[in-house]
Amino acid sequence: MMLIQFKVNGKSYSIDVCPTMRLLDLLRDELGLTGTKEGCAEGECGACTVIIDGEAVNSCLVLASQVRGKEIITVEGLGEDGKLDILQQKFLEHSAVECGFCTPGMLMSAKALLMKNPHPTEEEIRLAIAGNLCRCSGYSQIVAAVKDAAKG
Repeated sequence: MMLIQFKVNGKSYSIDVCPTMRLLDLLRDELGLTGTKEGCAEGECGACTVIIDGEAVNSCLVLASQVRGKEIITVEGLGEDGKLDILQQKFLEHSAVECGFCTPGMLMSAKALLMKNPHPTEEEIRLAIAGNLCRCSGYSQIVAAVKDAAKG
């Protein structure tokens, strides 16, 4: 076991973890943050995307020990005081949610983009979500939602 300290959604944690534990499992099983989904377990689908120090990352490919001293944002950390984040609101307004399985990962990839580039082009949006697979929507509503969120 190894002790790691890190932040998730603004809250500090100090936890003993097995050296082989994935960040995905730490978030879901140890912290109860089940918004982060496991899809492929190979870094191909993007369902497990979280933001680590401003970068969108597949949490299934990150060992928990690698987040020592890092700041993580999960989908649960998007809204504040019971209010949806603008991205979440725009996903609803644009019907960008079908089955919902990919939605947390899509939101986190889009949020990471908007944190770096508050006014992305459609091409930049499509590139930012390229690692997130959706089998339902065809992506047009998702791209429209992100564009609208970027407007403010």
